[in-house]
Amino acid sequence: MVDPRILTEQVEPPYASRGSASRLPAEIWDHLWPWSRNGFQRQRVVQAAGLALAAAASVAWILAAMGNLTPGAIIGWWFGWSVFEVAVRLGSKPYVKDGPWWGSRYRRASIMDMICYVGFKNLLIGAALFIVLKSMGLVQV
Repeated sequence: MVDPRILTEQVEPPYASRGSASRLPAEIWDHLWPWSRNGFQRQRVVQAAGLALAAAASVAWILAAMGNLTPGAIIGWWFGWSVFEVAVRLGSKPYVKDGPWWGSRYRRASIMDMICYVGFKNLLIGAALFIVLKSMGLVQV
């Protein structure tokens, strides 16, 4: 029976059926690594461009840590990566968690679902990286 509270059809990520001890590391990896083998088979160009852009964004964070990049420039790089990550994830891992964060119910993501998911996730990651760099005295914000 279809659950009327779910906006799109339910999906099950590959790690969802694992036990709770191995599911947590798999879910963390799922949040941090937007690519999948299936995505590479279907969208080679988009996935490869995503890898290149992710490498460039990582270099930008390293340059920021070395004091060679302004906060505005790193925010621009991070925003650019986030926009592209939406396309990567829609082709590779097109699902979002439905319900509370500790739950295990997933559903197919619409474009807006993915924009919200990637935007919020990358906002948290970027803020954490800025806090680390600021606490080390490497970025003046």
